[in-house]
Amino acid sequence: MGYKESYNEWLTDPYFDEKTKEELRGIEKDEKEIEDRFYKELEFGTGGLRGVIGAGSNRMNIYTVRKASQGLANYVIKNNGQDKGVAIAYDCRFMSPEFADVTALCMAANGIKAYVFDALRPTPELSFALRELHCIAGVVVTASHNPPEYNGYKVYWEDGAQVSVPRDEEIIEEVNKVKITEAKTMDMEEAKAKGLYNVIGSEMDDKYIAALKNLIIHPDVIKDMADDIRIVYSPFHGTGNVPVRRILKELGFKHVFVVPEQELPDPKFTTLDYPNPEDPKAFTLALKLAKEKDADIVLATDPDADRLGIYAKDKKTGEYMPFTGNMSGMLIGEYRIGEAQRMGLLPSDGVLVKTIVTTNLADAIAEAYGLDLVEVLTGFKYIGDQIKNFEEDGGHEYVFGLEESYGCLAGTHARDKDAVCAVMCLAEAAAYYKKEGLTLWDQMINIYEKYGYYREGIHTITLKGIDGAEQIKGIMEKIRTNPPKNFGDLKVNEFVDYNDGPEVTGLPYSNVLYFDLENDSWCCVRPSGTEPKIKFYMGVKGTSLEDSDKKLEALKEAVVAMA
Repeated sequence: MGYKESYNEWLTDPYFDEKTKEELRGIEKDEKEIEDRFYKELEFGTGGLRGVIGAGSNRMNIYTVRKASQGLANYVIKNNGQDKGVAIAYDCRFMSPEFADVTALCMAANGIKAYVFDALRPTPELSFALRELHCIAGVVVTASHNPPEYNGYKVYWEDGAQVSVPRDEEIIEEVNKVKITEAKTMDMEEAKAKGLYNVIGSEMDDKYIAALKNLIIHPDVIKDMADDIRIVYSPFHGTGNVPVRRILKELGFKHVFVVPEQELPDPKFTTLDYPNPEDPKAFTLALKLAKEKDADIVLATDPDADRLGIYAKDKKTGEYMPFTGNMSGMLIGEYRIGEAQRMGLLPSDGVLVKTIVTTNLADAIAEAYGLDLVEVLTGFKYIGDQIKNFEEDGGHEYVFGLEESYGCLAGTHARDKDAVCAVMCLAEAAAYYKKEGLTLWDQMINIYEKYGYYREGIHTITLKGIDGAEQIKGIMEKIRTNPPKNFGDLKVNEFVDYNDGPEVTGLPYSNVLYFDLENDSWCCVRPSGTEPKIKFYMGVKGTSLEDSDKKLEALKEAVVAMA
């Protein structure tokens, strides 16, 4: 069916409501818009759904969400998981509560118990809750850090991690079989009366917070220093506000200042161009408040509270210094691993897990502490997979995991990156190092001095729409078939194409190209799985901040010239 036929079907089929049809009639003279909304069905990929909210087969709306939910329901039934049920959480975005209920009522219509949080919650709490409830699957309605016009739908399995190979592909197959007008639903009151729609309330929050507190290493240090640490925090209008403030308060931190303009949920993200802790502009209000309050650290979580961005004061200059996700992850990792070793608590079979685009500083830290290092494909679900594997084989113990995109996980209470946990860990580390007369920036420099100045960067090209998708394919194919022999002055030592699969790479098939370069440098190319982007990740090692930044800039210039 062509896009015009699909458009006309949505206008005439009684399955679609009048509000949807009214929106579509409003674009009847805009051929390009009709084409973009209907040239394909919104793809259910390995991470679920993500797209712009609106009417049409290539948009996030109640119908595309219901179709995805029907496919997931069919898969749950195939795996005899009806009675175990599906846990559902949602964030602060437009249509998030509605999409959560659409998902729950589709499950109910298929005889599957749905457990829905009573209000917005962080993504990591969904991972925690579905394991507490012994559900077979979970769904989070979120578009993470995307702009306000987006929403999304992430699927988790009973181990608490996002679905991965082969389960993700099997679910995709089920979703693709579903005709959009054949997805089931049920009346809310009927679902509740039959025990198929259940509400998750504050008792789960209590369990989640208790699990986080169990990860604290030095409660005595927090008690000693809690009155001396000044923290500025922004939830970026999202789900982190309540749990982050609660955990810091219950641990005893007395001076936590929340950015008032960004405290409450706001699906427009009015104070932000882009609700992403990777974006320095997103910290404008937080840094202003930090200077007013003379804060030690500045923290911000993205809307679904799985990513954390930080600034910390440089004692020498008084300026607030930005940390990349690699830096904050390794600051937490070095603190927790180092203290575990000092206290005799580091397991002899311990493992540090990172993705292939994460800093090589992780390799150096793992080696220094005698930990095994496991590399996985990009995406925290692969780290979650490793936790499950370690528990099943009994031969290794997970110690810490991180990815470059501002996500890490201490502990195994969740199987996804957890920014609430990361806030707690950084606040504890700030107290510990302040007692030693150090800021977190001082400690970051100490880590660089100990292991080398590893620095990383990223170059992103955004190409939207039909033409953009083809251009991204073309760029990947060009590099794949004619890989460069050098990046500027850096010679390529080894080229790895992850499309060659596990026999060559030891990892699942993936559309990723990796270049190991001389002088401890590297570059990795991959299309984004959730956005119309192609990303070039890169890393270098220098002898100082100035040296490594200079090397990184030269590598980035070479990448831009090649792209």
